[in-house]
Amino acid sequence: MSFFRAIEPEFSRFVMGNAPVKQLATGFDWTEGPVWFGDANCLLFSDIPNNRIMRWTPGAGISVYREPSNFANGHTRDREGRLVSCEHGLRRVTRTELDGTITVLADSFDGKSLNSPNDVVVKSDGSIWFTDPHYGIMTNYEGYKSEQELPCHVYRINPSNGNIEAVATDFACPNGLAFSPDESKLYVADTGAMFDAEAERHIRVFDVDANGGLTGGDVFHVINPGASDGFRLDTEGNIWSSAADGVHCISPDGRLLGKILVPELVSNVCFGGRAKHQLFITATTSLYSVVLNRQGIQRP
Repeated sequence: MSFFRAIEPEFSRFVMGNAPVKQLATGFDWTEGPVWFGDANCLLFSDIPNNRIMRWTPGAGISVYREPSNFANGHTRDREGRLVSCEHGLRRVTRTELDGTITVLADSFDGKSLNSPNDVVVKSDGSIWFTDPHYGIMTNYEGYKSEQELPCHVYRINPSNGNIEAVATDFACPNGLAFSPDESKLYVADTGAMFDAEAERHIRVFDVDANGGLTGGDVFHVINPGASDGFRLDTEGNIWSSAADGVHCISPDGRLLGKILVPELVSNVCFGGRAKHQLFITATTSLYSVVLNRQGIQRP
């Protein structure tokens, strides 16, 4: 079977026909938030409804990294290599210190509780950017059903003083986010309000200034079918995004170049492996991977 579908000719340079999409592990309820730890040779990802963070290690397979996880969703690493996590259960963003202790980075804004932080990235200046849709508090499936106190914004945590700023406030439900290779652009997905079948779902792009301010915000690409739950970029600026039929590769100018076909609904991706050329894919009940002729952006 073919694991790839080229839309534009250049996609054929990005994939290798003899490199299969592999199912690495299965039996989960909803996987999310993959992050690669090259120094530990492992991948961490969330199994949100089961309230745990899982670890996959080449040759050893699956183990539990943290349980309970406070219904953690998205993860990344900061400039010191520490795990930064979005927790639905306690409505906060945390950092796992090198000694294993947990530091709370954000749990409120303007005196009100955050909704359910979803995805997070760290810029090279140490600032932490995260999305805060309401998905984790609308039901008891991925956290605790709770009152929504704030609109669904994109936030930035100042690296020098820890202050939190709402940097994008015109989203229905911001979800995945990532920077371009030179960090001059920030891409943010809007996946629409829960239970709104008519919601417009797309990726927007912002220009980022030297002080962390955003301008622009035009629609960059509309995923079809499905929505862009999460995505990461390669070193040439191509976006690799979740979609209903797998992973879509989108060029820096917004063109759909091709698809990696996955038999389950994909939630998120990240690059890792020996040469940062392995794309890890979290998809409903399973973890998949495929080796590409691309390298992902690694921060740090």
